[in-house]
This record gives sequence, C-alpha cells and structure tokens, in this order.
Amino acid sequence: MTNLQRLQLETKGITLSQQELSVYLMEADLTPHSEYHADDKRGIYIAALSILESIANQPATMKDYKSDDLTVSEFADNIQARIDQLDRKIRQMKSDNEDSSFFMLFNG
Repeated sequence: MTNLQRLQLETKGITLSQQELSVYLMEADLTPHSEYHADDKRGIYIAALSILESIANQPATMKDYKSDDLTVSEFADNIQARIDQLDRKIRQMKSDNEDSSFFMLFNG
C-alpha cells in the first residue's frame, strides 16, 4: 500500500483527484507513491486534517440541505468536531523530532 492509498482510506467519502491528494501528502512531507509504513501515520493524519480544513473553508458547504424527506444539517459543527478530534490525535502522537512528550499550559 502506498501513502496515497492510505490517505484515500483515511478520507473515504471525500472526492479529490490523486493529484490533489498528492499535494496534501507532499505538504505533510510524505511521498505519495512511496510504500506506506506505520511511521508515516502522523503525516497521513496531518494530510487528512489539511483536507478537512480546506473543506471547512468553503462557505457553500456550511449550509443545511433539505430534499423531500432527507435533511443534512449541522455540517459545519460536525466537520469542526472532526477537525478538533483529528488535531488532538496528531498532538498526542510523538513527532520524530521530539525527544519526550510534553505539553504547555497557558493561563490567560
């Protein structure tokens, strides 16, 4: 499995071309057609987060849709919740350049 295929697994249901997915992977310092390794999981999550943030930046996707008996609502809240969840997951994963786990607490 390549990094590109792994990102497609992580972003099922989101239709983007392979070229667009490749850009997100390269921005996360991953080579799209290289073999996927478990060490690349953080980069895959970073690319997936960037994709979700790009979708969230499109105002047209934030409205409620109603069609006969089907209603799709609260898209903005749901995508923001997923972005926050993925962001937390990435922050909890150990980075290659970190020697130890730590967090910063700010009092404001």
